[in-house]
Amino acid sequence: MPKEISLADVKDEIGVERTSRWFTVTQEMINAFADATEDHQFIHTDPVRAAAESPFGGTIAHGFLSVSLLSAMNYDCLPKIREQTMGINYGFDKLRFVAPVKCGARVRGQFVLREARFRGAGMLMTTYDVSIEIENERKPALTANWITIVQFDPKDRPSEA
Repeated sequence: MPKEISLADVKDEIGVERTSRWFTVTQEMINAFADATEDHQFIHTDPVRAAAESPFGGTIAHGFLSVSLLSAMNYDCLPKIREQTMGINYGFDKLRFVAPVKCGARVRGQFVLREARFRGAGMLMTTYDVSIEIENERKPALTANWITIVQFDPKDRPSEA
């Protein structure tokens, strides 16, 4: 269970690497993502055809499914900020899909807080260097710089910030 920290303690997290638990990417998960996004390309949804016609030996997860798993991985390993009222995705810089995630593979997120700065009265912008490791694979599924905004009540802003 991730620890809880205060806004004033976020600066101490800069440079700390956090790793989530392993998540198994199943065909059911891939199919549900295909249904949600209307991306039913055979390399994702047809195991027989993907094994015969693709270089992957079977189906692979959508790259955007891997990106979507970052939220669950985040909740799994990053400290909770006591004063946070909500979190907002701001975007990604330099998102790269490095290696495919094969159906049945286990993946986990690695996060390093690179920057945290206050913006406005009740916002903290954070930038994480993130990667998704594939178990027993040399290359990660993806690498990116993930920018999020932590929303909090302005009265809770640390005085030294």
